[in-house]
Amino acid sequence: MLTAILISVAVVFVAELGDKSQLITMTYALRHRWWVVLSGVAIAAMLVHGLSVAIGHFLGLALPERPIAFAGAIAFLLFAAWTWREGRSGGDDDDVRVAEPRFVLFAIISSFVLAELGDKTMLATVTLASDHNWAGVWIGATAGMVLADGVAIAAGALLHKRLPAQFLHSLASVLFLVFGLWLLFDSALGLPWVAVAVTGAVVVAAGTVALVGFSRRRQLAQAAAALDSPSPESP
Repeated sequence: MLTAILISVAVVFVAELGDKSQLITMTYALRHRWWVVLSGVAIAAMLVHGLSVAIGHFLGLALPERPIAFAGAIAFLLFAAWTWREGRSGGDDDDVRVAEPRFVLFAIISSFVLAELGDKTMLATVTLASDHNWAGVWIGATAGMVLADGVAIAAGALLHKRLPAQFLHSLASVLFLVFGLWLLFDSALGLPWVAVAVTGAVVVAAGTVALVGFSRRRQLAQAAAALDSPSPESP
């Protein structure tokens, strides 16, 4: 059992590095308190890896990938719209983070479960469970995912301290939009090149809008500073 735990921790931790789950975790960490996000990740990891262990060790079945990917895409597009609406509603960011929105834990759990079903991490867990102690694989895979996503939470918390709240809202909504479009075109519809083109266009458009907005704000700040500065005394 100990061998199964150690192997599963190592495999899942490495598989999660740079995976979409880490990006999703960082996106949530931009908006919500770290322990809320980490709790959602832990519960989702227990559910997903429990299912994968059951599939690999007890059932030996395959999941219908495309219907799950389609459901995940719709969920992420809804999360993108929700996050954008919250960002447009205004209000102090500290108040939002102290009083968590309703159902945020359910949103975190559901998005992670939908994102991980059929993912390479789950497939690795299925394979490990077919050859090793199922309980050890379940514990190790859950711990590995929580550790990897904990790194993303730390990155999100660091970004939250350094970047404006309005920018973080926009960034989170764009990331959810990109996740949803990628799942829709790549996994659900089986059109990888369309997925690359569409998500790339969204990223370029969002970057362009961000640069234009930053340039305008900088010009306005310089103009305001010029108006506020005292005029030189005439000789």
